[in-house]
Amino acid sequence: MTEQQTNPMSVGLDDGYAVTKLALADGRFVAVPSRARLGRASVTRIDNAEQHVFEYETDEQCYAVGDVDGEPTYFDGYPVSGLNRAIVQHALQQANLGSYSVHAVSGLPVASYYHKNGSRRDALLDQKRASLKRAVHPIDGRLPAAIAFHEVIPEALAAWYDQVITESDDGVQLASERLDAPVAIVDIGGRTTDVVVVAGQAVQHTASGSVRCGLLDVKREVADGIRARFDLEVVSERCADQAVHHGRVRLFGEDHDVTELITRAQRQVIERLHAETQRQLGQGAELERVVFVGGGSVALADAIREWFPNQAMAEHPAFANARGMLKYLRYVCETPSDG
Repeated sequence: MTEQQTNPMSVGLDDGYAVTKLALADGRFVAVPSRARLGRASVTRIDNAEQHVFEYETDEQCYAVGDVDGEPTYFDGYPVSGLNRAIVQHALQQANLGSYSVHAVSGLPVASYYHKNGSRRDALLDQKRASLKRAVHPIDGRLPAAIAFHEVIPEALAAWYDQVITESDDGVQLASERLDAPVAIVDIGGRTTDVVVVAGQAVQHTASGSVRCGLLDVKREVADGIRARFDLEVVSERCADQAVHHGRVRLFGEDHDVTELITRAQRQVIERLHAETQRQLGQGAELERVVFVGGGSVALADAIREWFPNQAMAEHPAFANARGMLKYLRYVCETPSDG
């Protein structure tokens, strides 16, 4: 066996609907858009042009990943789909983990992980654990990264582990003052926003839950607005994504300002998320703090700044879940090497 196979790489894997993020034990963070579609890329590079589209095969299906017009990821079966596996493999390749054996922890939204009575959705958890361990092969001949061990935890709870497990030059420590304190994690993601309240090292299900609302809703609203304003039949996923990020769209050879569309779409999402978090947490008076994480917390930072008097933004909030998943893998859960 090779060194890569006998010394598995530990990865925190936040395979979200909008962006797939990795946290690695060497301190690196890697992020790729969760953008892929079924079928070959149908793209030929000219001369030595940089490669932006990559192809992967899993379960005898080919997927093109990267700079493509991606298929929607916001469907219930995405976490256990070939589309998900291809995107995850692409992220692992971008992290230079091809040929390595990988131990990973990923997540599911709170409402997908737990039933309303607090019991786990074991059938779905088993499906997801198994899905990412299925083989995915780069079609261009690169060696695949193989996920040999895979555990699944609630996404927002991963950010709680990130809060209570601290790493420094002196070693790993538990932040004792944070372990039992009642804390809420608000994770604004692509498809879902999770609210998890942890007190006394236990999830408080009556105050926790998920709402299907996130940054992808902003992108869909902007795409609809562009389509209507310019009388277009179709607006590509890449076009809408670039419009949201840059505040303009290039059509018919000209740039057009669409900040008004973005502001209106963001306002709708913000109002809904504010109402949902207030419903779950009230004013947060009995909580030690309310911690915001996720890519949506970054994108909407100015708008959510004063929702709670005792709120805080996590360090590098977009990677808080991935960091927590890595810490859970390294210090909490039992892997094959742990015996």
